[in-house]
Amino acid sequence: METKTFKRLPYGNSDFKDIMLSNYAYVDKTRYIEMLEAESNRNQFFIRPRKFGKSLFFTTLLYYYDLREAENFDRLFGSLYIGRHPTPERNAYAVMKFDFSGMDTSSEEDFRISFSRNVQNTVRLFFRLYRDSFSEPDNYVCRIDAQNPGVEAIDLAFDAATADGVKLFIIIDEYDHFANDLIAMGNRLGKDMYRAMVAANGLVRDFYERIKMAAKTSIVHRTFITGVSPVMLDDLTSGYNIATILTLNPKYNEMMGFTQAEVERLMTETGVDPAMICVDMEAYYNGYLFHPDGENRVYNPTMVLYFFEQLRSFGKVPENIVDQNLKTDYGRLRRLVQHEDNRETLIGIMKKDGIVSEVLEKFSIDRMNDGRYFVSLLFYMGLLTVRERQLTGISLCIPNYSIRTLYWEYLSELAAETSPDMQVEYRPLNDAIVALAMEGNLPGFIRYVSEKAFSKLSDRDLRRFDEKYIQILLLAYLFMSKIYVPMSEYETVPGHADIYLQRHPLLPQVRYEWIMELKYCKATATEAEIAARRDRAVEQVREYIRAHRMESRVDLKAAAIVFIGKDRFEITEVS
Repeated sequence: METKTFKRLPYGNSDFKDIMLSNYAYVDKTRYIEMLEAESNRNQFFIRPRKFGKSLFFTTLLYYYDLREAENFDRLFGSLYIGRHPTPERNAYAVMKFDFSGMDTSSEEDFRISFSRNVQNTVRLFFRLYRDSFSEPDNYVCRIDAQNPGVEAIDLAFDAATADGVKLFIIIDEYDHFANDLIAMGNRLGKDMYRAMVAANGLVRDFYERIKMAAKTSIVHRTFITGVSPVMLDDLTSGYNIATILTLNPKYNEMMGFTQAEVERLMTETGVDPAMICVDMEAYYNGYLFHPDGENRVYNPTMVLYFFEQLRSFGKVPENIVDQNLKTDYGRLRRLVQHEDNRETLIGIMKKDGIVSEVLEKFSIDRMNDGRYFVSLLFYMGLLTVRERQLTGISLCIPNYSIRTLYWEYLSELAAETSPDMQVEYRPLNDAIVALAMEGNLPGFIRYVSEKAFSKLSDRDLRRFDEKYIQILLLAYLFMSKIYVPMSEYETVPGHADIYLQRHPLLPQVRYEWIMELKYCKATATEAEIAARRDRAVEQVREYIRAHRMESRVDLKAAAIVFIGKDRFEITEVS
């Protein structure tokens, strides 16, 4: 019997040509090339969160439009949608691709040097790649080497294209990477550097003005720009105001990211066995919707490929179900919330699992502390996504479990920063969670967080102290241990349990899973008030464990927990 040959997983590979020629699986997004080419404006702007497949999509565009790749068209695109429906402009351009990640933002001068060198190197490489398309490519390279023209180097490419009748397509990836780094500094130096580079006569503005003028005079026939945030697009103002913003257009909702159907096809092509997936992938990685009228929610593709790569390599789900690459998003999140109003907005989002707001297409760095602009930035970073349309705006929510863990980690760090006595002792915490898992010792864990965390909260944190604040702090502590995969607002039908502790899929020896319902009373509450809260929690827990997926499970424990003030608690186990 013939053994089926499966394709390789393209985790970490964003080179379209290598993927197509080296037996990697490719999720076909090429129908969007046809759609983009049909747009009336050839200058287009489209952003998505980090790790969402932007670089791969842009290399797909590069090879499709690259005049040097005409003879490889069938090999690269023959099996794809665009190969069966080629457009008039295929292989018609000399493509110049800029990538502005990795700029040196340590000082204004260092940035000037870094940015200028990037532009020069890109133009130099462009002439070497397309030397057969120009009459004097070596002359232009020599002029760059001799004159060190900085961003003016791009004018040499425009001069050459005009002289030799070559059509140009400019692609810019990570257009805002340095801007996000400067904004995230959260200090005057970062903002001053940003304004100096982007404002009138600034280096970055000068670069984009040159592209704008070339596009208006048809020296540049197409441009496509991407990044994470629209903030710089607004601050460039007239420096670059020629692009159509496609980011929130519902027909491009799924241009990047994987739909459920695409994930299933990817599994089939790469030999990922569905029987090995003992976790809820949709809850961990899916959930992104970029417009209320978008047809399907999409998975973060890098998260999915990480999960499948671990599954294929080790024959089991990864120990870290949440991709550690998300930590960079967490670090940026912490710097963005240095302003008090933004911190309160973020905590409100965590408590309510979302917020109702409008999503702005572009905004300035000077408005970052305005609530609407801050919420919009969280949306573009992928830390919020569309839940549904409402009369007063868009209901936004946290997309999935992976992103929710970033919020938990932020809150635990914030509480520790504002309450110096609140320090995590990892060994005792882990011991308490082990006892919870193996012995069913819930009082030991609750006592630990009560004594080591809740009782040491600052006055600011105590003003926020309620059931939801307790819930997300508990989840943050539980997530520090890899014994459980903690879930919030877990659907039990009927109702939603405040906390469900699911054993980690690699630890089947964990003896007990847990359902917890939380209530809070102020320290001044009467015994009657405490009893009423306790009785209501017990009633809810009984409803949860009668649900069909929970009923008669000997490995499931359940409890109602009432917190009174910051240093008292009552636990009622329910069976």
